[in-house]
Amino acid sequence: MKCELLGLVLGLLIWAVWAMITEGRHRRSEELRQLPPGPKRWPVVGNIFQLGWTPHESFARLARKHGPIMTLWLGSMSTVVVSSSDVAREMFKNHDVVLAGRKIYEAMKGDYGNEGSLITAQYSPHWRMLRRLCTTEFFVTSRLNAMQGVRSRCIDQMVKFVADAGKSDTGAIDVGRFFFLMAFNLIGNLIFSKDLLDPKSERGANFFYHAGKVMELAGKPNVADFLPILRWFDPQGIRRKTQFHVERAFEIAGGFIRERMESMEDGCGKEKRRDYLDVLLDYRGDGVEGPLRFSSRTINVIVFEMFTAGTDTTTSTLEWAMAELLHNPKTLKKLQAELRSVVGGPNKKLKEKDMESLLYLKAVIKETLRLHPPLPFLVPHMAMDSCNMLGYHIPKETQILVNVWEIGRDPKTWEEPLKFKPERFMEPNMVDYKGHHFEYIPFGSGRRMCPAIPLASRVLPLALGSLLHSFDWTLPEGVKPEDMDMSERMGITLRKAVPLKAIPVPYKV
Repeated sequence: MKCELLGLVLGLLIWAVWAMITEGRHRRSEELRQLPPGPKRWPVVGNIFQLGWTPHESFARLARKHGPIMTLWLGSMSTVVVSSSDVAREMFKNHDVVLAGRKIYEAMKGDYGNEGSLITAQYSPHWRMLRRLCTTEFFVTSRLNAMQGVRSRCIDQMVKFVADAGKSDTGAIDVGRFFFLMAFNLIGNLIFSKDLLDPKSERGANFFYHAGKVMELAGKPNVADFLPILRWFDPQGIRRKTQFHVERAFEIAGGFIRERMESMEDGCGKEKRRDYLDVLLDYRGDGVEGPLRFSSRTINVIVFEMFTAGTDTTTSTLEWAMAELLHNPKTLKKLQAELRSVVGGPNKKLKEKDMESLLYLKAVIKETLRLHPPLPFLVPHMAMDSCNMLGYHIPKETQILVNVWEIGRDPKTWEEPLKFKPERFMEPNMVDYKGHHFEYIPFGSGRRMCPAIPLASRVLPLALGSLLHSFDWTLPEGVKPEDMDMSERMGITLRKAVPLKAIPVPYKV
C-alpha cells in the first residue's frame, strides 16, 4: 500500500513538472487556431474544480457565460461542450462523420470495449456492420412484432412482483428496483429466451450482480481519464475492478452460448426459437466490413452491451416518470383516467395495441425524456480528425459532449421549461425523439444515435402504463408531493439521488 501511494505521489510530481513545462508551448500553439471560448483553465487540472457532482448543471451554468459551444479542459482532456439546439444541428447535419468517433474512458479499455462493441468502437466499416445488424435483425419491426408476447410476459411478471412486495408491513417499495428487474429479464429473454432472474437461476443472479458492478464502476469519475500519467497506476482501481467483473459476466454468458451451440449441433429446438443469440450464431459476413463469423468474444461483448445499455436507461426513465407523476398528482390522475377509460376495469390488462389510443401516456414518456434524458451528454463523441465548426477549430481527438439535458430545458425553445407538462407533446406538429428535431434529442442524432428506439418506444409506455393501471400509488406516510426529493445523481445514467419509494394499492372499482 505504501509503495502504491509513493508511486502515485511521484507520478503526480512528474506529471505536474511536465505539464508546467509544456503548458506554455501548448497554449501558444492553440492560440494560432481559434478554439471555442471557455473558462480559464488551471495548470495540470484544467477546469475540473469548476465542476460539481452534477456536471450537466455545471456545464449549463458555464455555457450561459461562455456560449453554446465551449471549450473545457478536464485535466489534459480537451472537451467541447454543445449546449444549444442550433449548435447541435450544425454538429449532426454538417460534421456528423468527422465527429462520429468515440472517446474511450479507462474503465472501458482492455479486452472489453473494442471488438464487437457498438457503443465504444470507432466509426469504421466494422462498426457499420454492427449497426446494420441492429437495424435489420434486432430492432426491425417484424422481429419486434414477433417478440410482443415476450415483452408482455416480462411486464406481467413485474406487476406480480410489485403486488407481492406491496403486501409487506411497510407497503412502500423501491420502484426503480422493479423496473430494473423487468428490463434485465426482458433483455435476457430477447437474447437467451430465458428469465435470468428466476429464483432458480443462480447463474442469472450472478450475471446480474457482475453486470450491476460494471455499471456502478463505469459511472464513477476516474482521475486516470484526466491525467494520463496516472493510467499506468490506476489509482482508484476502477479499470482493474471493471475488468474483473466483465470477465466474470463473460464467463457466465459464455456458458449460455456454449449450451446454445451444443443444442444447435444436436438439432434440438431451433425451429421453436429465433432470438438474438441465434442471430449472432448464424451470422455470416463477407470478410470485408466484418468477420466471416462472430467469435465467442465478440458475441459476449454484444450481449453484455445490450444488458448494460438496455437496463439502466430503461430504469432511469421509468423511475423519473413515476417520480414526476407522484410529484404532480393532477397529472397522475389525468393519466390514470385515460388508462382506465381505454383499458377498462381492474381485471383488464394493458396491451400494446392500446397504445394508439393512449396519447397522454405517450406524452408523459416524452416529457420525462425531455426533463430527464437518461444520458445527459449522450455517449461522448470524439473528433476523428481536426475540423472547423461555426468558425472554431476542433482539434483531432477532442471529446465532444452534447448537453441534451440543457437543450431540453432551453427557455428559448420550451415554454415553462422546468415544469412537467406532458400536454406540450399533444400539440399539433410537435417535435419527436427520432433525431430530426435538435431541440429534443434524448436518444441522440446522426450515425451514432441509439439504435434501440423502436424497442424503447414500445417498452417504456407499456411498463409505465401497466403499473399505473394495475395500482393506485401513494407516497409513504409523512411525505407530501410538493416535498419530494427530486435531486439527481450521475452514474452511467442520470438517476434520482434518492430512490423513489411508493406504496402500490391494487386498483379496485
